[in-house]
Amino acid sequence: MKAIIYHQYGSPDVLKLEQVEKPVPKDNEVLIRVQAVAINPYDWHIMRGKPFLVKLSTGLFKPKHKILGSDVSGYVEVLGKNVTQFKPGDAVFGASKFGALAQYVCADEKMLALKPANSTFAEASTLPIAGITALQSIRNDGRNLSGKKVLINGASGGVGTFAVQIAKSFGAEVTGVCSYRNLEMVRSIGADRVIDYTKENVINSGLNYDLVIDAIGNLSVSDYSSLLNVTGVCMVIGFTSMSQILEIMLKGRLSKHKISFVTPQFNRENFDYLKNLVETGKVKPVLDRQYSLAETTAAMTYLEEGHARGKVVVVIHDN
Repeated sequence: MKAIIYHQYGSPDVLKLEQVEKPVPKDNEVLIRVQAVAINPYDWHIMRGKPFLVKLSTGLFKPKHKILGSDVSGYVEVLGKNVTQFKPGDAVFGASKFGALAQYVCADEKMLALKPANSTFAEASTLPIAGITALQSIRNDGRNLSGKKVLINGASGGVGTFAVQIAKSFGAEVTGVCSYRNLEMVRSIGADRVIDYTKENVINSGLNYDLVIDAIGNLSVSDYSSLLNVTGVCMVIGFTSMSQILEIMLKGRLSKHKISFVTPQFNRENFDYLKNLVETGKVKPVLDRQYSLAETTAAMTYLEEGHARGKVVVVIHDN
C-alpha cells in the first residue's frame, strides 16, 4: 500500500510517499480502507518531536512509528477474530494510535463508531481529536451550561469551530475570539458575539465567563482569572511554549479557579455522542482545505502556519 513515511524528526519535508506492507489487524482490531484523514497540531508536534517531552513516547532519537495520522474515516475491510461491533463494508470513523496517513490502517474496535449518515468521509474524519476535545472541554465538569456565558479563544480553528457549535447545543451564550477574516464564519456556526483579537483585547472587555476554552494557548493564568467569574472554569487545549505549559501546571493549581488541560478520551460513548450531534444538525464540521495523500507535505505545511479555518483533511480514496 501507499503511505506517508518519515524516518527522522523535522519539518514537513521529512514526509515521503512510499510503498509499505499493508497492516494486519490484531484480534480486537479492524483493517480500514482509508477514505480520509484529518490532520491535527498533534501530528506536527510528533513529526517535529517538539516539545521534547513528545519524544519520550515517540522515540528519543528517531520515530518509533513511521506513519503519522490518527483521525480516520473509511470502510471496514477485515475483522480481527474477536471483533463483534462491525462487519466488512461498514463506513466508520474514529482514531488509530498511528498510521492513518496510508491507504489502510488498523484500529481497535473500541476506538471506532459508524459514520454519521449525513456526513462525507472527509467531514467524519475531523470528528475524533478536535470533536472529542471540544466535547470534553464543555461537559467535563458536568455543569448545566444553559444560559451560561462561554468564551472560546481560537473559535475559528479545528477545536474552536466544534466548541462553538457544541456549546450552543448545550444552550450556552457563546463568545468567540478570532481574526477579522473569520468573524462571519464564526457567527455563521452559532456564536452570539465575536471578538476580533486584532482590534480588541479580550482581557480588557470587562466581561466575565462561566467557562473559558483556550484553544490557542496564548493567555496566562492571570488572564484566565480576569476572564472568569467567581465559579468559572478554564479548559486549556492549545499551547505556545513549554513555559506556558509549566505555568498552567504550577500556577494553575494555586489559582482560585479550576484551570486544567484537556486530554481527549476516545471511546464509543463519546464518538456516538458526536455522531448524534452531527446527524441531528447541531454540529457541522467546518472544512478548510482538502489534499491528496501525495500532497500531505503541503497539507502539514499549511496546518503549521496556524491560519486554518476549521479542519484540514487528506483524502486517500475517492468518496
